[in-house]
Amino acid sequence: MMRWLAALLAFLALAGAAYAQPVNTGHLTAELVPQAQGIAPGQTIYVALRQQMLPGWHTYWRNPGDSGQPTEIKWALPDGWRAGDIVWPTPVRIPVGPLVNYGYEGQVLLPVAITAPADARVGQTATLSADAAFLVCREECVPEDAKLNLSLPITSGPAPADPRWGALIGKTLAEAPKPAGLTAAFEKRGPDVVLAVAGAPLKGAADVGAYFYPFDSTVIDHGKPQVAERGPDGLTLTVTPGYAFQGGAAPKAIAGVLALDGKAYELTAAPGPPPAGTSGLGPPAAKGSPGAGAGGPSLGLISAAAFAFVGGLILNLMPCVFPVLAMKAASLAAHGGGEERRARTHGLAFGAGVLATFLILAAVLIGLKAAGAAIGWGFQLQSPPVVAVLALLMLAVALDLSGVFEVGTSLQGVGSGLAARQGLAGDVFTGALAVVVAAPCTAPFMGAAIGWALTQPPAAALAVFVALAIGFALPFVAVTFWPGLLARLPRPGPWMDVFRKVLAFPMYGAAAWLVWVLTLQAGAPALARILAAAIVLALAAWLAGLAQKRAAAGARPLATGFAAGLLAAAALVAVVWPAYGQAQAAPGVETAHATAEPYSPERLAALRAQGKPVFVDYTAAWCVSCQVNDRVVLSTRPVVDAIHKYDVAYLTADWTRRDPAIAADLARFGRAGVPLYLVYGADGGKPAILPAILTQGMVIKALQAASKAR
Repeated sequence: MMRWLAALLAFLALAGAAYAQPVNTGHLTAELVPQAQGIAPGQTIYVALRQQMLPGWHTYWRNPGDSGQPTEIKWALPDGWRAGDIVWPTPVRIPVGPLVNYGYEGQVLLPVAITAPADARVGQTATLSADAAFLVCREECVPEDAKLNLSLPITSGPAPADPRWGALIGKTLAEAPKPAGLTAAFEKRGPDVVLAVAGAPLKGAADVGAYFYPFDSTVIDHGKPQVAERGPDGLTLTVTPGYAFQGGAAPKAIAGVLALDGKAYELTAAPGPPPAGTSGLGPPAAKGSPGAGAGGPSLGLISAAAFAFVGGLILNLMPCVFPVLAMKAASLAAHGGGEERRARTHGLAFGAGVLATFLILAAVLIGLKAAGAAIGWGFQLQSPPVVAVLALLMLAVALDLSGVFEVGTSLQGVGSGLAARQGLAGDVFTGALAVVVAAPCTAPFMGAAIGWALTQPPAAALAVFVALAIGFALPFVAVTFWPGLLARLPRPGPWMDVFRKVLAFPMYGAAAWLVWVLTLQAGAPALARILAAAIVLALAAWLAGLAQKRAAAGARPLATGFAAGLLAAAALVAVVWPAYGQAQAAPGVETAHATAEPYSPERLAALRAQGKPVFVDYTAAWCVSCQVNDRVVLSTRPVVDAIHKYDVAYLTADWTRRDPAIAADLARFGRAGVPLYLVYGADGGKPAILPAILTQGMVIKALQAASKAR
């Protein structure tokens, strides 16, 4: 009888399944969602705070980065119930100008362990209540709150998983960063800090997307890039130190999350020498010393060369390499099957370009490593100017394939012998270009081989890179020496022009990929610069094509050709000249600081009674748009000089902590959050409201207008 009664109570409890009412706070929808349909006495289950943000809006991780505030949950539970800490999923990087924040976009689940007391009464329903506070940001930031409730049945035994949220919460918990027995150390080296991490989970793992998210916001400069370098047993990250390292100080430990290759691990690094096999914290160890070879026992020269050779073969299949090889496929098809000797010559020229470029890059890398520089394979694409130039180069190749202009043709009456030499030079150049863009797409087997090579003497290291080059060049070169396959290639004909134009689109895709890489490295300002340069380069290509057509018709279009060359040079200078990612303010802008007073309604009224123009900056430390505007506009020399020149009083209304007076002002001007910029003229009229995203000219013009109001 008691068994039937318990079963009946359990059924009734589940029939009244867990229930929560979503709350729309304005820019996101929040609710409490359960892992299971109920909870047994003494059991622990997870209840997640679900946030569904509007498109373009985001909330923050436990360390928000350069600005922002993490989500907070204050629980109100029945007597005897307990709530744990938030289990934070791995965040994403959210760059805004020179700043980088860490947070979540779209939907995120923040699980919390909830434990019922042992004496919880089966058949009853427990109400879990929570006050959630989150900062929601886009261009402006809005603090929002939600009072949330979840009705959770108490069952006699573990309840089934919630049909809607159980699997998602389980997936979130499984993918959340956890300790994995990693050994980590950090060391200050010159202006940088090098973090070295080793452990079983990192052996053989690709360093795709390797990034360290610190728990403490002061240990690194979030806006600067992190340079990853593989080793056979781990990796190193070179980062820019933050405030914690100022004045010669250093933290006792650095804790955080290492994310790479789609996984994330919690770690704590202590100051000291690097774990064996990570590479990058210093020059290679002396032969025979502890740790020499950085994992040398696991690889020898023959094994490393074999792995590099196989990795080179696989590298031909990488998406970043295919567009370049597509150009050579078009060229080879143009020869048809009847020109075997010429095809072989082109294949050998391509192979020579691959081999020479691999050796040059390897020599530079080995030299820099010997000098103590902490860089890794693929370092050429860690430089934003190099990435920008490659993006323009890919665009130029695509425009050539599309027929906007021609390279290596007889349109300008070039002799056949010279054209042949240009063709071979083009093959060598294509091989070099393929290597440059291929290096970051590290294929399987390459990571361990290159990591081993960089800890060996130069001769052994170069041997590994030669094996890598041979593996990379072999498929294309072998095809040119296979008469049977060449004979199967279609004969040249009108279809070649269509095929050539089709191959332009992978090149456009490669250019777009490089632009994306550039924005990750240098932020939004780089996007505007590279797009402007691309437009200028496209105009130059069109003018070059126009000049070629006129030359073919017998004219001498010197002015048109000169204009094309000048525009192409201007496009390259535009992307090479700026120091991407190096300045805290806008590139080329001198920073300064204006003296600001704390805002209060009384102080504003007093200044206006004196007839002074007033600039009021409604801001907050957690507001990313506010911080960007401050660094790239308000703290620049021209704006500060204008404040002094026009005798403008500068008031800062700091809303980092909630202030009813500031909140009332924001509401009065129809704003839900900061930033808000008001410029009061001396005539006592209504203030001018500036946009949320400022420019120097806009602010200076408003200050000048306020001064003239006198």
